[in-house]
Formats: sequence, C-alpha cells, structure tokens
Amino acid sequence: MSRILIIDDQDPIRRVLREILENEKYQVDDANNGAKALQMIKEQEYDAVLCDIKMPEMDGLEVLEHIKEMSEVPVIMVSGNSSPDEAARSIKKGAFDFIEKPPEMNRLLITVRNALDKKNLSTENKALKKVVNRQSEMIGNSAPMMVVRDMIEKVAPTGARVLITGENGTGKELVARQLHELSSRRYAPFIEVNCAAIPSELIESQLFGHEKGSFTSAIKQRKGDFELANGGTLFLDEIGDMSLAAQAKVLRALQENKIVRVGGEKEIPVDVRILAATNKDLKKMIDENAFREDLYHRLSVIVIHVPPLRERKDDIPLLVDNFVNNISQNMGKAVPKFTDEAMEELKQYQWTGNIRELHNIVERLVILCGSTISKDDVIHFGNPLK
Repeated sequence: MSRILIIDDQDPIRRVLREILENEKYQVDDANNGAKALQMIKEQEYDAVLCDIKMPEMDGLEVLEHIKEMSEVPVIMVSGNSSPDEAARSIKKGAFDFIEKPPEMNRLLITVRNALDKKNLSTENKALKKVVNRQSEMIGNSAPMMVVRDMIEKVAPTGARVLITGENGTGKELVARQLHELSSRRYAPFIEVNCAAIPSELIESQLFGHEKGSFTSAIKQRKGDFELANGGTLFLDEIGDMSLAAQAKVLRALQENKIVRVGGEKEIPVDVRILAATNKDLKKMIDENAFREDLYHRLSVIVIHVPPLRERKDDIPLLVDNFVNNISQNMGKAVPKFTDEAMEELKQYQWTGNIRELHNIVERLVILCGSTISKDDVIHFGNPLK
C-alpha cells in the first residue's frame, strides 16, 4: 500500500486531503509545518508528498529543496494563491507537479497516481540496474585482471574508441559495459550488435536503419543502431565477421559522424562512442584482404586484451563463488559448498571455453550434486575439456 505525506499548516485542508486519499486506500500521514515533515521523511519512506507553498517559518519551496536533497520521493506542490511564476519555480526546483487549492478531486487523484507510477518505475529501474550491474560485474583480482581494470579506469572517461580482443567466453562484453558505465555517457543507451549473428545482407539495415520500401520486407521506416545509440555507446561485438561492404559504411560513419539509412538520401548526424570486440586476428585478416586496414586503425585507438581463464586461474575460486550464489538464488536452492580439493581440481583444467565454460559446469554441479561438491563430483559431472 502506498504511503503519502501531506504537509500543510491548515488543519481543514489536511483533513480534506486525508479523507480523499484514504478513500482510495492510501496510507496517509500529515504534518503542519516543514520542520516536522522533514523529520518524518528521515524516519519513514514515503511514495509521494503533497506540500503547501504558503506556510509560516519554512515555506513550501524551501521544504521542497530539503526533500530533494534527502530523497527521490515525488513532491506535488499545492497553493491557494498560485501564479505561473510560482508554478514554474516549483517545477524548476524539482517538484513533480503543481496543483491549485482547493484541488479538484479527479485532478488530485490523477496527479497522485502519476507520481506513484513515477516512484514505482524509479524503484523498478534501480532494481533492474542492480541486476544488470551484478550480471556485468568483472570478477577477479589476479595480476592479468588488474591490468585490464587499470586500462578500463584510464580509458573509460576519455571517450576514445576501444578494440577489445580475446578468446570466446573471456568476458569481452563485460569490459565494454564497464567502459560505458564509467564514462560520461553512462546515462545514455548502450547498444550491442553481434555482427556474427546477423546475416550479411541485413547488417547494414541493423546498423543504419532503412526507409520504407527500400527492400521487399521494409514495410515501414526503421532507425538503426547508430541512431538508437545516439549520445551513448555502440558495441560492435565480433567485428571480424562484418562484411567488407558494411565495414566501408561503418568507416564513413566514424569519419563523418553521419549515417544514411538504407534506401535513403538524407544524412543523419550521430554522436556515438564505438567499442568493438573480436576473437579473430584482425591484422592477419587485413593481410588476407578480409578486413579494412583503415577501419582497424579507426577502431583500435586503444586495445584491451582480455586474458583467457587458464592465465588467471587464481580467479577461479572467486568466479565459482559468484556463480554458485547467483545460480542457487535463481533456482531457489541452498548454496552448496565446494571442498578445497574440488576447487583445486577445477584449477587443473585448461578451460578452452573460458568463463562461459566454467559457468556452465558450475551450473551443472549445482543442479546435480548435493550440499557439498567434492573433487569426485567435479571429475564425474564436470566433464570439461582438458
């Protein structure tokens, strides 16, 4: 049940507002001055606040400023002698909305519902962001990983283009996400394109969009990933699988900061930071005329190499602990314990599939084994490629 705080120095107004809101099954608290209200907000989390502007000692705009410093709760300002300037100042200081006294009941309830929707959406976004951050967290304190972390911290704020290299399953996408999250673009979109998963005849439409009727299945206009990532980061995963024709268009976009949709003529300006990743030897591909050298130099201002798991085996216990906790939580199971011998056995493998392979094996062990996972369990159920 949503909890709402009413702040007003007039008892009759507080009673009327309380009756209206309680009839809608909201929990309602009230305060007759700003100081008391601020103390209540410190002690209790509210989903919305209704605050009068004209109050003695501390007026509503001052209360609003203090609330915004200590909470993200949406604040609806209320005034009996309102003016356009007063409403504008309220919104500028962070008020969710502004309504006049005496409030018309439908207008009041719609405004409150909208404020509560905003609060719920903000809470859901925070929870989702925590999940995403946990899933994209880079685990490991080994020397090779500390080199990668150091590079990320230095490069992320600069806006430079980065080429991320490494074998399949090493976590190149996590590096890209960290570069985005630690950059000034972190509140803008992060768009990922798996160049290997998109047919060559569709990659240009995916990246640059298309106009209606530009090809048989183009039944409506579509924005491409360059436009969708505008202001943010575009991550081109498996860049080595991109066709030469698409490479040429990407190169032009990087040179001119403009794109043209498939079937279109209009140039569309874009502001995008490009991160690329590959498990292939692009220099060898250049020699074989399979990758453009000029595009390579555009993409590889900075190169970050992600080490394979066999070169960072000291991180295996941390990775296993993280995987076991997440997998068990998702399955609603008690977290099993790996014996020291089981952990040492895991360290002996070559991990050709890297972190992805380790995750799959840990998931298999959690599903098939009991509360304690032994060395024999790892040997019997793990079945990794040695």
